Amino acid sequence: MIAEKVLGHLHQTDKQVDRVTIEWFEHDKKLLKKTTKGGIEIGIRVGKPLNDGDILYEDDEKIVAVEMAECELIKITITDITEMGRLCFEIGNRHISLAIKPDCVTIPYDAPTFAYLKKLGFHAERVTERFTDYTACTGHAHRHDHHHEV
Repeated sequence: MIAEKVLGHLHQTDKQVDRVTIEWFEHDKKLLKKTTKGGIEIGIRVGKPLNDGDILYEDDEKIVAVEMAECELIKITITDITEMGRLCFEIGNRHISLAIKPDCVTIPYDAPTFAYLKKLGFHAERVTERFTDYTACTGHAHRHDHHHEV
């Protein structure tokens, strides 16, 4: 089976729902090969980022929908705007994708970043949940050639 477009978003249904699990870092891949929980091999080539609940296939009896996998995250609880600014500065310097909510920020877990945030005094905890509605950070190049025109 090959899915080439998102048909809609999962809704209340009487049909059997089979799910294909996607890791957070795979949601915008151009081509994926996966197996649904029901054992169906599926190629995914939709041309846009996938979201939890996106329908990739539907017939009279069943639906195949995307399920974002749970993963290890760092959840940092924030108490005020100054702390939020400091935290986002540190995360931005590391080019880490993040999800921002009014009272917390979540980022993918890695041990050095977790230790660093604790050392800086942030209230960071390790959690396992879905990483959705995040801002993807894409690295950028730094130039150091310093060409000067005379």
